[in-house]
Amino acid sequence: MIKSLHDYVYNAYKPAIGKKRHEIVTPALILDLDVAKRNIKYMADYLSKMPADLKPHIKVQKCSELAKMQIEAGAIGVCTATVWEAIVMSRAGIEDVYIANQIGGPAKIKALAQEAKRGRLSLAVDNKQNADDLSSAAKAAGSELGVLIEVDVGMGRGGVRSVDEAEDLAQHLSKLPNLRFLGIQGYEGHCMLEPDHELRVKKAKQAIDLLGEVIERLAKAGFECRIVSGGGTGTYNITGADPRITELQAGSYVFMDNFHGSLVPGFSRSLTVLSTVFIQHGNTIIMDAGRKSIGIDLAPPTMMEYPDYQARFFAEEHALFDVDEKCKLKLGDTVELTPGYAPTTVNLYDAFHVVEDDVVVDIWPIIPRGPGHNGILGG
Repeated sequence: MIKSLHDYVYNAYKPAIGKKRHEIVTPALILDLDVAKRNIKYMADYLSKMPADLKPHIKVQKCSELAKMQIEAGAIGVCTATVWEAIVMSRAGIEDVYIANQIGGPAKIKALAQEAKRGRLSLAVDNKQNADDLSSAAKAAGSELGVLIEVDVGMGRGGVRSVDEAEDLAQHLSKLPNLRFLGIQGYEGHCMLEPDHELRVKKAKQAIDLLGEVIERLAKAGFECRIVSGGGTGTYNITGADPRITELQAGSYVFMDNFHGSLVPGFSRSLTVLSTVFIQHGNTIIMDAGRKSIGIDLAPPTMMEYPDYQARFFAEEHALFDVDEKCKLKLGDTVELTPGYAPTTVNLYDAFHVVEDDVVVDIWPIIPRGPGHNGILGG
């Protein structure tokens, strides 16, 4: 089912191959492959000198082709947000897949346990009942799941809330069959939102220090944290440089949207949405890439050619820009927009139009979101 869907999407968009990037039907998701490769190399080169290994989060890109490129460049596996993403990555041949999240619900837990018979899968836990459910499902499937205890380091989302809770959960996990304790996770996502670099460093170090307390307590109790996972693109050069972190989850660096691009230097924008000026009234131009076509979270999208203009409004199917005489766009012209936030842009599309030297050279399908698409509902 996964392969047939992949082939269906590829064949549906294949007619775009060979066209210039500005000639394809809009709105369209464009991946500049040369820029993406440079970003991947930049991160790989940086981390080759750091203590942490890279296990990039593919919730951003949702694409096995990109994941394989990252592994070829030195990544040790991938992180995912959902069980469905994990299954697609596992079946694409990725040997080490970590779901950096808790998984709940009988159908999803069963699907995860079944897939663990085929490949190495691990996930985050922060609750004894959830751990019991995972253990029972893995035992029934005859598989083993790796587990990392998530520690809340400031997000106020998932994760145990104290060192004592972490030790208590580790003791509980040690008694459960078909689960293997691997270590801990502490995702300092709240630090990514901090625009002040010095304050971001301070907050990130406080988060890692809390993880350090958990590592020490668990070690005294006889539990070795072989994996300590955390970090993102906004803190890769902080978290990745800390010797207590073994795996870095950064993923958005491949695309570098406007939000992440404002946080860390060294990367370039590789992801754009091609749109068409389809309405024009005076100094207002309106494009066909609204909020159903581009992520506007955390930072506004901008025109690549005219980055100084700010959109007045994004409706569902309309992007409204007020311009002046410096803007030469006219009715029918195409223009590329840089997403404000890549993770909520990619999921709106079926496929990337992969571009080299301004020509579409390939179509890379994007991972579908649910069990029906994966062909495993009820499996």
